[in-house]
Amino acid sequence: MGRKVNPVSFRIGVIRDWQARWYADKNYSELLQEDFKLRQAIQSKYTEAGVSLVEIERQANEVSITIHTARPGIVIGRGGQRVDEARLYLEKLVGKRIRLNIREIHQPELDAYLVARTVAEQMERRIAHRRAMKQAIFRTLQAGAKGIRVKCSGRLGGSEIARRETLHQGRVPLQTLRADIDYGFTEANTTLGRIGVKVWIYKGDILPEAKEMETEETTAEVESASSEASPPTSAEEGERDATAKASEIPQDSSGTPAG
Repeated sequence: MGRKVNPVSFRIGVIRDWQARWYADKNYSELLQEDFKLRQAIQSKYTEAGVSLVEIERQANEVSITIHTARPGIVIGRGGQRVDEARLYLEKLVGKRIRLNIREIHQPELDAYLVARTVAEQMERRIAHRRAMKQAIFRTLQAGAKGIRVKCSGRLGGSEIARRETLHQGRVPLQTLRADIDYGFTEANTTLGRIGVKVWIYKGDILPEAKEMETEETTAEVESASSEASPPTSAEEGERDATAKASEIPQDSSGTPAG
């Protein structure tokens, strides 16, 4: 089976959410082009900030953008100066009000795009591709990942013909929907051409929460058990005393009480 499905989009609606959250009856194509412009502008403006993900939400006349970065200091700047500059630049680009939110990525080794970007930057500095891939795999597994796969395609090592190499370690269950797999792709611009870098990182399974029906059944069972274990009432105790006294009265062979 060919691995042609994006692992992130394959899990949308199961364990992942959309990266752009808005709805439009009209002007859908225009808003989609705005999203592309915003993402490209942010990626080009903060090339050294390690921006991995850009989430976009739209309200009536406002666009809320959340930037996930490994180096928030570069994005924020001194006293938030660069944030204001970026907001004014994006507002001028789109013509709408922009609200920026910056979120830090605490473990860049577990982010697939940042790992791929690290491998690509090392190859741009003429480091051997196999060494860069092995270092990325070692750091990711040290950070707590359960599996990783790295694939490089292009003129590897400056050869005259393009080829692809893949290194992997651990498990990467691509067909398991509950598996939390992060996917990243980037390109290394070398002097001999572009080299594509793909990274898959498996972080573990995301299990569904307990259903409400199961909780209701367990509460019903607990209530029934408590009712069975509850002490008898005073009326029930009186009936038991009366039957006990009647059984103590002596009877003759015909069954009538004696005396």
